[in-house]
Parts: sequence; C-alpha cells; structure tokens
Amino acid sequence: MTLTARQLLLSTLDRQFLLERRRIEVAEAVRRICAVQAQTPASPYLALWNRVQDFAPGDLDAAFADRRVVKATLLRGTLHAVHAEDYAPYHAVMESTLRAARLHDRRFTSTGLTLEDADALLPELAAFLARPRTGAEVEREVTGRFGAHAHLMWWALRTYAPIHHAPTGGPWSFTQRNAYLASPPAPGDGPPDAAAGAVRLILAHLRAFGPASAPDIARFTLLGRQVITRALKELEDRVVPVAGPGRAALFDVAGATVPAEDTPVPPRLLPMWDSTLLAHALPGRLMPPEYRPLVVRRNGDMLPCLLVDGQVAGVWRATAGGLELTAFRTLGKDAWRGLTEEARKLSAFLADRDPAVYGRYGHWWDKGFPGVETRIVKD
Repeated sequence: MTLTARQLLLSTLDRQFLLERRRIEVAEAVRRICAVQAQTPASPYLALWNRVQDFAPGDLDAAFADRRVVKATLLRGTLHAVHAEDYAPYHAVMESTLRAARLHDRRFTSTGLTLEDADALLPELAAFLARPRTGAEVEREVTGRFGAHAHLMWWALRTYAPIHHAPTGGPWSFTQRNAYLASPPAPGDGPPDAAAGAVRLILAHLRAFGPASAPDIARFTLLGRQVITRALKELEDRVVPVAGPGRAALFDVAGATVPAEDTPVPPRLLPMWDSTLLAHALPGRLMPPEYRPLVVRRNGDMLPCLLVDGQVAGVWRATAGGLELTAFRTLGKDAWRGLTEEARKLSAFLADRDPAVYGRYGHWWDKGFPGVETRIVKD
C-alpha cells in the first residue's frame, strides 16, 4: 500500500498526541514525542498542554527541578527539552555538529583561540558547574584567563559542552538570565558513542514523526547524510521501508500503524517553534507553502499557529483583551467553534502563569497579516 499525503499528516499528528490528548506522565510524554522545542521558556509547557490530558504545569516544573526532563542545546543547535535518559545519547551524536558550529565559526577562529584551548577547559567547566552558575560567573572563573575573548570562549563551550540549563524560577521554570549545570555522568561503563546515539535519535524520530525520509531526519537534527544512512542500516531489523507520495524513500518503525484518511482532526493552538513544523523536509506536512513566509519570519522566529484539520491556518497571540486569533483563509463555523473553545481553555491556562505569553514577539503583528478574519477570545 502506498500512503497518501493525508495519511502521512495523520500519522505525525497521531504520534504527536495531536489527534487526541493522552493521559500520560510529563517526562514520558517528552520521551514519546522525541524532543520539545524550548527556545522560549513557555513553549514546552504549551506543547504539552496541547498534547497531555489535564496537563498541570506544576508537573513539568517538578520534572525540570528534579532533572527527569532537561533543557539543553541539541538538535539543530537549538534548545530542546528531552527526557533525562535521552540526553547523553542525543548529545553524543550531536556533539561534533555542535562543536563545528562554534569552533570553526569565523567569530571564534579570528580570535586566535584553538579547538585545543576550548576542549582543555571541559574538565574545569564540569567541576565549576557542579552547582548552577550564571554565564557571567563562568566567564569570570573558567574562561576569564582569555581576557577579551572570554565571552567567545564561553559562547562556544555553552553550545557543545555537556551542560544543561538550570531552572531559575519564573512562570515557565527558566528566565532570560540563564543558569547552567553540568550534565551528570552517563550511567554504565561510560558515555554512549556517536553511532549508538544516532541509532537512538533516529529511532525516536521515526516513532514520533514517522513515516519519515532521510531528508526529514536531516532537517530535524542537522545530522549528515552518512550518519543517517549508517544508522538506518543498523536499524534494518527494526525499521521498514514505506511507499509514499514523493520521490524520497520513507522509513517507519516495524509494526507501526497509520490512521485512516477519514480520521477527524481537532483544532489546536500550537506554541512557537512547535516541533511538528520542524520535523520534516520542506515544505513539511502541516504548513501550506503559501503561509510559510507569514509564520516563519526572516530571522527564524516561528510564530504560534492555529491548526485546523491538521494544517496551519493562521496565527495567535495574547493581547490585553484576550487571545487574538487571525485566520489566513476563510474558516467554517465548526472550525471557529473549535478554535474558540481551545482559545478559552488556553486563556484560562495562561491566566495563572503568564497572560502576556510571547509578548516580546508582538512586533511581528505591527504591520498586520493578510488575514481573512481576526477574533478576540476571552476566557
């Protein structure tokens, strides 16, 4: 059987708990959906609110506090929240990419600093970060010997070194003044190697977003073609080829199921940078190409989206009057009824935490959107 584009979309939505909210513990939810984009502190909370039945934000607060879920620079060199047990293998496979992104960057190389200079600091950095420290403290204590270049040395280290962001309080556990903490030693005989990490990460991607192609995996992770090919070869007893509508070969976990094409899809209000919009090669499964310039801004900001029938149909933001929903196309009464209900629930969820969530990104609305209709929804 050849899967249709609709079936691939429904498969992603199902595995991301976007067809139906699941009753599941938060750390396990993070594991099941592979990794949660955490570039802004609120996004992991809103991602789980969309996916977990009766989600209580205090549960994620606790998971961050006791390090069952950790926040760190990983996939695509951006911040993600992952299950603590997944961090070490994911970091192992991403480390060379993260190192290269900083240590081969002209801003670093132009200082005269070397790879050896940076790597030599790793043991000292780990010892210093045995308890949470601010970036300014690290610059003074660990990289301060490099004088004017201390900032760039820390800029490199905080990207590829095995460190987590430490909770600092605030409505979403983390504030703009970051704190850092060394990753604990990996259990067992030592840290996993990159090959084992690639196998684990790619299998997690297929379970969370599959069926998927090698280009899909590459876009989500920024891993190279050879790394992905070797891992898929290693997984050949657990992964099967799948026929799809495009030219790229698709792979899926053996025994995985795909929803029927007539499966209903509820509306959702996705957070900024939701992982479902970053998990597949362009144009992706949820984003109509004509809307991409409206949602993904030139600097890379990806705005919070309205999801209607599994497709991005507009954007939303918090305002003083309530949640403002802007549709890019004409929506029917049922779609607006569903979006309004979701918006009321989300407004109530935000009321006790951060009613002005994502407020710093409001400037993207200043020039307006070519929307068909805008509605304000109050709790």
